[in-house]
Amino acid sequence: MNDLKNTCLHDRHVALGAQMSPFGGFDMPIQYSGIVEEHNAVRNACGVFDVSHMGEVNISGPDAEKYVNHIFTNDLRGIPAGKILYGMMLNPEGGVVDDLLVYKRGENNFFLVINASNIDKDMAWIEKNAAGYDVEIDPLSDELGQLAVQGPGSEEVMEQVLGITCSDLEFYTFKEEELDGVHILVSRTGYTGEDGFEIYAEPEAIVRMWDILMESGRALPCGLGCRDTLRFEVGLPLYGDELSDTITPLEAGLGIFVKLDKPEFIGREALEKQKAEGAPRKLVGLELHDRAIPRHGYEVVNGEGEVVGHVTTGYRGISVDKSIAAALVDTPWSAKGTELKVRIRRKEFPATVTAKKFYKKSYKK
Repeated sequence: MNDLKNTCLHDRHVALGAQMSPFGGFDMPIQYSGIVEEHNAVRNACGVFDVSHMGEVNISGPDAEKYVNHIFTNDLRGIPAGKILYGMMLNPEGGVVDDLLVYKRGENNFFLVINASNIDKDMAWIEKNAAGYDVEIDPLSDELGQLAVQGPGSEEVMEQVLGITCSDLEFYTFKEEELDGVHILVSRTGYTGEDGFEIYAEPEAIVRMWDILMESGRALPCGLGCRDTLRFEVGLPLYGDELSDTITPLEAGLGIFVKLDKPEFIGREALEKQKAEGAPRKLVGLELHDRAIPRHGYEVVNGEGEVVGHVTTGYRGISVDKSIAAALVDTPWSAKGTELKVRIRRKEFPATVTAKKFYKKSYKK
């Protein structure tokens, strides 16, 4: 426990009576009033998350675009400043080092947001592969805090409570400005399937904004518990579950974020080969015919009892009221409508293969 890091809002979480637990090397709030209440607040009104555990790094210099494109599956060429792209960093075998967001701040100036549990690994990977490129790599993880304000009421809360004008932002765009004399970066992004915003700023400013939101009563504090249920229902992947260094983007159904027609990038050759031959496994949705709850790692079997995959994430869906799961299964068993079973505590429960998205996203168009 003593080895865990604290975010700048740790004292606020403890004071609110949050249930705390280790996550990604940090002592993080799992829930406050309860996962169901927090989940529904984000679906129907507005919730706020402390995501200051996330990692950030800025890459600039004459070769910045060329270099980031070399380690990133999406294509940064030609996108305007203020635009954000989602994609992955891959190992040479096509497995995922991490999934991340890349913000284009300006010509040859990019802000990368990486997963908390991968910060040290990612930084080592980024620095190792920068050899031969004229770039400056600036780690920012210890200098920034981050809030995620999410839900259909988030725009009003951002503007009326925090005084941050954001109605001009389109989905997956951002801007940088001064707020009360402090530099902030605000993006229309999130990890919930709802409209929302993420704010990056120095820790003192993040604490100040959190306090203002709490005093307003217009944004419910939310923990990582409902962050997971929200992202899962809309089919968003979690690194370590749906993505890993042994799971490729093509197996995870994220080929749309892999641009094989751009110049060479790490892992491209492996993905081209897998695309030509067909991915051996595919990530699918499963709907159980029972109220039993599937969990990460549970075996998925066919009618003959042969193991054909495993559950990556599973819940009793809060917004859909069904027992649902994401599972990585052998491709012959991945077609929608295929009947399979999930082994739960030595029993087998029938399930049907479905789409990975169980709930419709509600982003601003």
